[in-house]
Amino acid sequence: MAPPVKCTTVIAAAAGLLLSVIFFFQMVSATEEDGQGRYNAMFNFGDSLSDTGNICVNKPATAQLLLTFANPPYGMTYFGHPTCRCSDGRLVVDFLAQSLGLPLLPPSKLSGADFRKGANMAIVGATALDFDFLKSIGLGYPIWNNGALNVQIQWFRDLLPRICGGIPQSCRPYLAKSLFVLGSIGGNDYNAMLFFGFTVDRARSYVPKVVDNIAAGVERLIELGAVDIVVPGTLPIGCYALYLTMLPSSSKSDYDEHGCLRPLNDLAVYHNTLLQDRLGGVRARHGSAVRVMYADFYTHAADMLRDPARFGFATAVTACCGAGGGAYNYEFDARCGMKGATACKDPWSHESWDGVHPTEAVNKLFADGWLRGPYCHPPILH
Repeated sequence: MAPPVKCTTVIAAAAGLLLSVIFFFQMVSATEEDGQGRYNAMFNFGDSLSDTGNICVNKPATAQLLLTFANPPYGMTYFGHPTCRCSDGRLVVDFLAQSLGLPLLPPSKLSGADFRKGANMAIVGATALDFDFLKSIGLGYPIWNNGALNVQIQWFRDLLPRICGGIPQSCRPYLAKSLFVLGSIGGNDYNAMLFFGFTVDRARSYVPKVVDNIAAGVERLIELGAVDIVVPGTLPIGCYALYLTMLPSSSKSDYDEHGCLRPLNDLAVYHNTLLQDRLGGVRARHGSAVRVMYADFYTHAADMLRDPARFGFATAVTACCGAGGGAYNYEFDARCGMKGATACKDPWSHESWDGVHPTEAVNKLFADGWLRGPYCHPPILH
């Protein structure tokens, strides 16, 4: 006859089992909250703010002008060498991938890469408008012909057999559990206009077309099977050294209390307002079948620029990397990556890396604001 089991022993064993179950579910909840395992893959489209190397792999005709990004001190903070990322280290898309438990996204043009966990179609100089349209309005300069949004989406379609092993229709279940980031894109459309003779008012007249192309790109991704799509707006360009140096105004009233150019920031605000309106239309058409998230680059960047110390920065507008020119350490002919340009010793205390692109420290804050809020609506990990 088996010895009697004491009641306290049974209770202890049951309590231990219960604690194990609770711990298991806590671990699952924490994993889901942290984003690990939430998505099969991540696919990104955009311009220099998120290019992880396509500009170097693809080597367009304008390579010599653009490949300053392939020179030191680019990449110094995280990678220890240039990776063709336009920063001292990681980009927003890199921090998103790491937070979601995914590998850093390989450039889509990289031969032999494994794209099953993600791919990056972004490329320096990319525009939302097709190059043929830019040519039709007198802006057919090769620098804007690296890969417009429609071209990038075609690159993605061409990769599908290597991503999920089948025709687009059979990939839908896989893509439905992947994160798509479309942008930021559109900034180079305005650069093409503003740096080649258009007034701000004339550039503003093309904003609806730029935004419509972005919204159409979202719809095309949804047709392919995308469900979760992040669409960033544009930055407060009137606060960046490139624009302050290249497009100065003789009128004091054009500058705000922070030294930013009001007309350029008004252009960015108009773009972002229309973009949110168009994304609202996409949501209305698809209902709960898709989750379209607006990432608010502008507000987050503006908050940092207005109060750098609050975010841990000592310098807002002045570039960390440059040849020491002008009020903002930015000169187009002596910019970061060119002969004579050097980097500051503390890029983590700067918001601007090269007068155009953010430092790694800022990119991390952007990514955090998108993952958990409050600068993404709704947050990615909502």
